Amino acid sequence: MEPNAVKKKIPNPADVHVGTRIRMRRMILGISQEKLGTVLGVTFQQVQKYEKGATRVGAGRLLEIANYLGVPVSYFFETAVFEALEARGPNGEMIAVTNEFDQFVRSSEGIKLNSAFLGINDPAVRRHLLDLVVSMSRTGQDS
Repeated sequence: MEPNAVKKKIPNPADVHVGTRIRMRRMILGISQEKLGTVLGVTFQQVQKYEKGATRVGAGRLLEIANYLGVPVSYFFETAVFEALEARGPNGEMIAVTNEFDQFVRSSEGIKLNSAFLGINDPAVRRHLLDLVVSMSRTGQDS
């Protein structure tokens, strides 16, 4: 690395995980970053930084977020793979380890799909929809 080169800060995977859970819950509830920022007394840009893990969320702030989003603080740590937090890249930098399923569930499409699916009250309709999606995915794999 050149002496004058600026080293890019890589977010801690735990901060990324917490931020992703904040984003996911916020989107499920249909709350904008601007609205959450207003409630917290910060800008929407600061909320973006929290959600990307670029800025660590302190304990007090996390409690405020949890209360506003209607979840316990533990919600932000659910599904965390703490073994992955120790993963290191070739230069010793920390790296986030995720899989395709986690990435999809956290995406806008995944959140919308899950919310819509949970909105279907009839178990038979949910089962038929699931069967349809499974059959379509198999068809896509055969081509």
